[in-house]
Amino acid sequence: MSNAPDFSLSAELAATSDWDDDDFVSGYADEPEEPDDLVEDVVPADGPDPEDLTTGAMDLAERHQLRRVASLRTELEDITEVEYRQLRLERVVLVGVWTEGSVADAENSMAELALLAETAGSEVLEALYQRRQSPDPATYVGRGKVEGIAEIVQATGADTVICDGELAPSQLRNLEDRLKVKVVDRTALILDIFAQHAKSREGQAQVELAQLSYMKQRLRGWGGNLSRQAGGRVAGGAGIGGRGPGETKIETDRRRINTKIAKLRRQLAQMKGTRDTMRSERRRNQIPSVAIAGYTNAGKSSLLNRLTDAGVLVENALFATLDPTTRRTTTSDGRVYTMSDTVGFVRHLPHQLVEAFRSTLEEVADSDLILHVVDGSHPDPEGQIAAVREVFAEIGADKVPELLIVNKADIADEIALARLRQREPHLVVVSARTGEGIAEALRVVEGELPHPAEPFDALVPYARGDLMNRIHQHAEIDQLEHTGDGTRVSGRANASLAGELAPYAAG
Repeated sequence: MSNAPDFSLSAELAATSDWDDDDFVSGYADEPEEPDDLVEDVVPADGPDPEDLTTGAMDLAERHQLRRVASLRTELEDITEVEYRQLRLERVVLVGVWTEGSVADAENSMAELALLAETAGSEVLEALYQRRQSPDPATYVGRGKVEGIAEIVQATGADTVICDGELAPSQLRNLEDRLKVKVVDRTALILDIFAQHAKSREGQAQVELAQLSYMKQRLRGWGGNLSRQAGGRVAGGAGIGGRGPGETKIETDRRRINTKIAKLRRQLAQMKGTRDTMRSERRRNQIPSVAIAGYTNAGKSSLLNRLTDAGVLVENALFATLDPTTRRTTTSDGRVYTMSDTVGFVRHLPHQLVEAFRSTLEEVADSDLILHVVDGSHPDPEGQIAAVREVFAEIGADKVPELLIVNKADIADEIALARLRQREPHLVVVSARTGEGIAEALRVVEGELPHPAEPFDALVPYARGDLMNRIHQHAEIDQLEHTGDGTRVSGRANASLAGELAPYAAG
C-alpha cells in the first residue's frame, strides 16, 4: 500500500496561482533575469535584412561560422558553452633563415609568415630566425639550431613548426625526426590557405592540382611502411589496379597521384575552354578589359566594390578571395568595359600555384590595363611592388600598361606615400574604405583605356536604334544631332562598327 498523498488537480492549480508569468516562461522561479544589453547582442533588433545582404557578406558570414578559437581543450574542462563547429588552433613555432637583405627585410618576412599562419588557423607561440649564407642542406637551420628549436617546442607545447622557405623532402624528413612534431614549409602553408578559401569548382580543382604536385615528391610513411612491397595472391596483393609483386606502396601512391593529376588537368582544360570562349567574345566585340591585381590583402576586392558595386567578399585576411570576379561597367561617356578582380600575390609565390592558376592569371596578361593595387600602410610597399612585378613577368603580363593604385591612404604614412610618388610617377592614391581618390582613379582609368581609331560621320535612321545603342557603348561621340531623316552622329569607332556605319555615311 502506498503512503503517497492523493492527487487533486484543483489543489495543484491553486498552488500555482501565485507564480509569476515571467518565471513560468523561463522555467525557473529563481533564474536571474538576463540583462537587456546581452539580449541585444545576441539578437540585434535593427540587424540587416537578409535580402539586403550582398553575396560577399553572405560568404563572409559562412566562413566565420567555421572560425577557429584558441584555448579550446576537451580534457577535464567543460566545453558546453563553446560552439562545437569551432576548431582548435594549431600551436606553431615559426623558423626563418635570413640569407640576404637587411634585418628589416627578415623581420617583414617573418611578420608575413605569422599572418599566413594565423590566416590558416594557427596560434603563433614563438618566432626565430638566423643569419646564414645559405640554408643548411640537411636541416635548413643547422644542427645546433635544431636542438634549440626542439627545446622551444617542448617548453611551449607547440605541435607544429613552420619554416619560412620551401623545404626539400630530405630537410622535411630530418626536421620531423629530430623535433618529433609536424613540420611544414611556406609553400604547404599557402596551399592550405588556398584549400580553405577556394569556393568555385575551377578554384578547387586548381588548388587540388597544386597540392598533389607538391605532395608527390614528399610522400613519407611512419616506420618505412611506404617501402613495403606488395604480396599475396590477387595482383600481387595490391588488388585490382596493382602492378604485381615488387611494387612498393610509395610507388602505388605516386602512380595514383599521377593519375589524379592527369584527370585534374583534363578538367581544367575543359574549364579553360569556357573561359577562353568568354574572353574571345569580349575580344570580338572589342570591349576593353581592366584587371585588378596586386599583393594579397592590399584591398583589391574593396576597390572593385567601390568602383563597380560588385558586392564581393571582403575580409582583412591574406588570400581572402581566390575566384576571379568580372564586372561590366561604363565610362562617364557611356563606353562599356570590364573590370576583373584576380587572386592576390605574395613573396615567393609557389610555382605550383602559378602553374595551376595559369588560366586564371591569363586574365591579367590579356587585359588592356592593369590596376596594380599596393597597400600604402605596409612597412615595405616597395618590396610588395617588386614581388608582384616578378609574377607579372612570369605570366607574361609585364608588357601590359600598368597603373599603380596606392590603397589605404587613410592609414598610410605620409613619408611612405611621398617616397612612392617620387619613385612611381604614374600612380593614384586612394582609400577604398573612405572613397578618397576614387573619382581621380576612375578618370585616369578612362584615359588609359584603348580608344577607337576609325573616324565616322553617319546619318543613322531612327529605325536603327540598336545601332545607335552600340555607338553609345563602343564608340566615342564628338557630335550628335537629331534631324528629320535620322540621327547625325560623328566620332571614332572600332573597325567592325565603322564598317557597319559605312552604308549610312553622311553626304
